[in-house]
Amino acid sequence: MVHPVFENLPTTIFEEMSGLARELGAINLGQGFPDDAGPEPVRARAAEALMTGSNQYPPMRGLPELRRAVAQHYRLSQGLDLDESEITVTSGATEALAAAFFSLISPGDEVVLFQPLYDAYLPLIRRAGGVPRLVRLEPPHWRFDRAMLEAAFTPRTRMVVLNSPLNPAGTVVPDEDLALLAEFCVAHDAIAVCDEVWEAVTFDGRRHRSLMDLPGMRERTVKIGSAGKLFGMTGWKVGFLCAAPPLTRALAAAHQFLTFTTPPNLQAAVAWGLDHHRDWFTAMPAGLQASRDRLSAGLVAAGFAVLPSAGTYFLNIDLRASGLTLNDRDFCLRLVREHGVAAIPVSAFYAETPVQHIARLCFAKSDQTLDEAVARMARARQALERQDA
Repeated sequence: MVHPVFENLPTTIFEEMSGLARELGAINLGQGFPDDAGPEPVRARAAEALMTGSNQYPPMRGLPELRRAVAQHYRLSQGLDLDESEITVTSGATEALAAAFFSLISPGDEVVLFQPLYDAYLPLIRRAGGVPRLVRLEPPHWRFDRAMLEAAFTPRTRMVVLNSPLNPAGTVVPDEDLALLAEFCVAHDAIAVCDEVWEAVTFDGRRHRSLMDLPGMRERTVKIGSAGKLFGMTGWKVGFLCAAPPLTRALAAAHQFLTFTTPPNLQAAVAWGLDHHRDWFTAMPAGLQASRDRLSAGLVAAGFAVLPSAGTYFLNIDLRASGLTLNDRDFCLRLVREHGVAAIPVSAFYAETPVQHIARLCFAKSDQTLDEAVARMARARQALERQDA
């Protein structure tokens, strides 16, 4: 018999829209991956390590040089004082999330989550026996307040899951909101699992701050990072779990029975990149900011209402404010089938009472791709307006 958590799970919206893009030859601004191959020196290091290094099991917790490099990277980029003994390397951030949920949630524990949310959270938490408590964020600011947290936290709250920068909203949680959440975590003795895979992709001079950095949070935070997002190579699936020793012991215990380890050549290349290719962490967000601005300007000129994007690969259009009456799913299906551009309906990121007038677009693409997508979307908007008239 199939476990009830997985029995009726649909295909993810990302696979659905990417499948349609492949089938129809559409421009894929849906699934979040860059057009380019990633930094050549880091890829070359992976190839070299594959041919000349060990291809046998690396240590379960990760190569020592990578764990040291991760700790040093977070020291330089975020001012965090992490030791390599507090780092566990995983096969991507989703595996890191699974290890955190399976090792730290007991049946009946309540878990506070913010929707819109990554679609892996709920099935993993429910499979661990957790009980989700959802906080609904809304555009255009996507922020929570004290009243929302008071309604979500209870004496049974064991964990809170925070994604910042937030996909799909493209927001970076401000310091005052982090401080409020830290206050609730401390008061309720809750563990914070912080999905920070987009931490290096922030714009307009913003700097990511981890919840781990706030008073009272160092010993109760699990920080999750992703080399695939750091270096724009989403298929590499090298993730990081960062936590104080008592939490790390539990996380590593779960990790050893999930994937156990991660390809050693990729680990070696990521370690080299973190240590020796640091210019990337200035050049990469600058390039993506230019792409964000290019797509945003084109969409505004085409008559779309574009929401701000402070981080991630994504920006959103407000269909209602753009004068369109379709809900987001119907809009995205017609956009890909009739006009050749794949996007993601943000309602797919909600488990309850979804916002249904926002569509997400990925701007981590070449200028040529973005310009052609804008031209097609301009024609799509004109066609939809004529049909609504």
